[in-house]
Amino acid sequence: MAYENIIFEIEGGVAVIKFNRPKALNAITPDLLAEMSDALDKIETDTSVKALVLTGEGDKAFVAGADIGHMVKLDPLQIRKFSRYGQEVLFGLEKLPIPAIACVNGFALGGGTELAMACDFIYASENAKFGQPEINLGIMPGFGGTQRLSRLVGKAMAKELCMTGGMIGAQEAKEIGLVNKVFPPEKLWEETMKTANVMASKGKVSMRAVKRCIDRGYDLDLHSGCYMESDNFGMCMSSPDCKEGMSAFLEKRKPEFKGELS
Repeated sequence: MAYENIIFEIEGGVAVIKFNRPKALNAITPDLLAEMSDALDKIETDTSVKALVLTGEGDKAFVAGADIGHMVKLDPLQIRKFSRYGQEVLFGLEKLPIPAIACVNGFALGGGTELAMACDFIYASENAKFGQPEINLGIMPGFGGTQRLSRLVGKAMAKELCMTGGMIGAQEAKEIGLVNKVFPPEKLWEETMKTANVMASKGKVSMRAVKRCIDRGYDLDLHSGCYMESDNFGMCMSSPDCKEGMSAFLEKRKPEFKGELS
């Protein structure tokens, strides 16, 4: 597939998806989602990729939401199909066995906030803005916003953001637990890639296990979650990366993880 709405690159062990509709503030269309889905499929099958970063082209927006010019032409059944398609693409992002960071520069509104929340965590520039403004258009979030937001920041805060349609800045987003770290704009990419490269240097089996246990265990009772952790802990012990990591520790050297997912 030729990409017209995203830029897809692999730098070392880190894949980068950059939303590339700057004149439209990188607004989401079905074509953009299709290209993103194709890139995610390539990432999942490329054994060299160990981390993913998503960002927006230009300094004004990560993703400013769904393209209203496209949405206004759709009937209710078509809108439902568009919503479901967006949700499926974001489920595909979530289920990747590697970590994904949202590198948010500028506006991340509506579908932009929803897309960022489907990553494992968010780094933002000081000028980033977040929000679910759909209520201002007489609609509601459709790409998982009511569900992921409440899980990240709590029901009351999620209701306030979705019911008022207001925007919040990066620092407030950090204070409520939506964003992990905030950086000056000129430092955002450097710091994001620094973390991505750190994660890409780890073993893939153990990284997948950590992600799986946190994501799947979140809605389990404590005992079930801990038992799942034990199962995955045992699985990690059978990986070549475990042998390398423990040998490196005993030999007082830096480990070189080269194992693959089984």
